[in-house]
Amino acid sequence: MSGLLVSVIIFLIFLEGPIMNKPNFFDDIQAKINQAIENSPAKDIEKNVKAMLGQGFSKLDLVTREEFDVQAQVLASTRAKLEALEARVTELEAQLKHP
Repeated sequence: MSGLLVSVIIFLIFLEGPIMNKPNFFDDIQAKINQAIENSPAKDIEKNVKAMLGQGFSKLDLVTREEFDVQAQVLASTRAKLEALEARVTELEAQLKHP
């Protein structure tokens, strides 16, 4: 893409003539480069790739980072409660064996 951009700039310089004759030369060049980029196949390819990725991701059961973090906190809390319950069950079993 950068090779194409350089070629476009050189071509536009030859079309415009001497730089000294045109006070808005760089603004014009920038506008023409932006127009060339907007009309290039690269823009269409970028749109198509984004659309394909969006479709692919929508088919997967993905969650946001925030949802993941919330579920990680719920899991940590659940593990702590489970460990406390296991300790309590062990304690009660010991009491039943040795009244």
